[in-house]
Amino acid sequence: MSAEKEKHSQALPQGAQQQVVSAQPVITVPDEELPHYAGRPVAFLLRYMRHRPVGHALVFGSVGLAIGCIVLSSNSIRRLVDLMTGTSPTGDVMAVWSAVGVLIGLIVADNISWRIAGWFAARTFVAVTGDIRQDLFRFLTGHSPAYFADRMPTSLAARIATAGNVSFTIENLLAWSVLPPSLNVLLSVALMLSVSTIMGSVTVVLAVGLCFLMFRLAVRGRKLHGDYAAAAAGLEGETLDVMGNIALVRAFGMRNRERERFNALTQREMGERLKSLRYMEKLRMIHALLTAVLTTGLLIWAVLLWQWQQATVGQVVMIITLGFAILHGTRDLALSMVETIQHNARLSEVLSSLLVPHDMPDAENAVPMKGPVLGDVQFRDVVFAYPGGAAVLDHFNLHIQAGTRVGLVGRSGSGKSTVLALLQRMRFVQSGSVLIDGQDIRDLTEDALRACLSIVPQDVSLLHRSVMENIRYGRPDATDAEVRAAAAAAGCAAFIEELSEGFDTIVGDRGVKLSGGQRQRIAIARAFLRNAPILILDEATSALDTESEQHVQQALDRLMVGRTVIAVAHRLSTLQNFDRIVVMQEGRIIEDGSPAQLEQQDGPYRQFLNRQMTHA
Repeated sequence: MSAEKEKHSQALPQGAQQQVVSAQPVITVPDEELPHYAGRPVAFLLRYMRHRPVGHALVFGSVGLAIGCIVLSSNSIRRLVDLMTGTSPTGDVMAVWSAVGVLIGLIVADNISWRIAGWFAARTFVAVTGDIRQDLFRFLTGHSPAYFADRMPTSLAARIATAGNVSFTIENLLAWSVLPPSLNVLLSVALMLSVSTIMGSVTVVLAVGLCFLMFRLAVRGRKLHGDYAAAAAGLEGETLDVMGNIALVRAFGMRNRERERFNALTQREMGERLKSLRYMEKLRMIHALLTAVLTTGLLIWAVLLWQWQQATVGQVVMIITLGFAILHGTRDLALSMVETIQHNARLSEVLSSLLVPHDMPDAENAVPMKGPVLGDVQFRDVVFAYPGGAAVLDHFNLHIQAGTRVGLVGRSGSGKSTVLALLQRMRFVQSGSVLIDGQDIRDLTEDALRACLSIVPQDVSLLHRSVMENIRYGRPDATDAEVRAAAAAAGCAAFIEELSEGFDTIVGDRGVKLSGGQRQRIAIARAFLRNAPILILDEATSALDTESEQHVQQALDRLMVGRTVIAVAHRLSTLQNFDRIVVMQEGRIIEDGSPAQLEQQDGPYRQFLNRQMTHA
């Protein structure tokens, strides 16, 4: 590994460097299939279990072998008791020791089987958790910005972790709490039938009836478990939202109000959880009473069989042992099913929230750009309206030739930001088309479109990572030298070197450790590194003070050279060196020309310019 790449890896969490560097994206379930599993947690989990058949076969097969050894031990104990009660000290002692050997072998096999199951479960169940989280994260990041605007992103992020944890819990319940009592009951019933057909048959009927009753009662409580899952997810999302905006909370003195709100949500979550737990306890009490009655009846019946000389002492011991195993097994199975249904309800809530079909997927026949990108942009007869609203753009036409600088000007609500959003394919047009070099952007793959664009927004988004990693986000394969060159071109290398750890300084949540001007210049450095042919500037300097604006504007002037530039700006002074100014009003172009031409005309642009000069 080169020195630069080694330093690159050091920006990752300790212990994760090699995994991240060598990791390849693994798609367990394709994006187009995932929405089919919304609200279907059982089918969802089975899909992932089938992806790792060998591991699951070893786990469940070993558990089955262990349970088989446990049940057969009852038969070995019966044989040992019969031999010992029917054999004199001088009789066939070898048969007794042979039975002891068989029993010891079953005990050893039982213990080894559990350990084999545990060994493979540790790897397999964790791997399934990773598969689920990776697929859900990939699918979630495929949603359009509109999806996140309507939901709480922090809550969605928490649901990814919840899906993995709940799936892990369900698999463990199946392996250690559901499968063992199920097999125990089935095998025990088979052995009991070999002693007494009537007793075995009655036990089967009672066990099946008990399981059916408990399962029906458990299903009836599914809504309670679902309500608790929704309340828990909501509380988690609210907590993350407040923690992510703690500066806002403190700035407005809302700590007590948020504490009261949190307490109210906690009380609601606790109430829903209490209802869920109490329902489970009711099921346990019902099952405990029924099990006590049935166990008593089975014990009396077995002793009567011995009294009537219809069963040996060993058979009575086996019947009692198997009867307890069957009845207690149904209890364990019922309680495990109740707990599984509870976790199943939570997984269902998570999947229903996350697996909403993508509203802006790539077209089925999406293609990359044909040839090198020049940067010619055209809006052709575009009609667009936000959901439930009037048309923002109505038969809008705009042609921006490659290599030209165009500024979009107009009052708030005139459609400027909508134009930028449509070019970035954050929204789809209702009719018409947006073209880059003559290609409709709806026909391009997402990656192909993004490769054409660099964006410097007003509200710069920085990750809670180092300065180096945030700049490198423009081109992940860039070397440290290339990142530093981009920073120098953006005029931010000097202040970065003055930070506590230079380029390795962690910028904090959304870059909170940096000033607005510093964040903007890092965004410009990121755009330099990306080197895309089309540059979008969305109010890139409007929130800065005069000195910071001057530094940022100088960096932008260097960045704009040789690129197609589309800028939205309220400060008209930042557009004086542009080739064209397009003035918009109510989704229409009302003026279009060079800054010098529009200054000479008695129109909206000159009015805007005079107003800004008056208030300067």
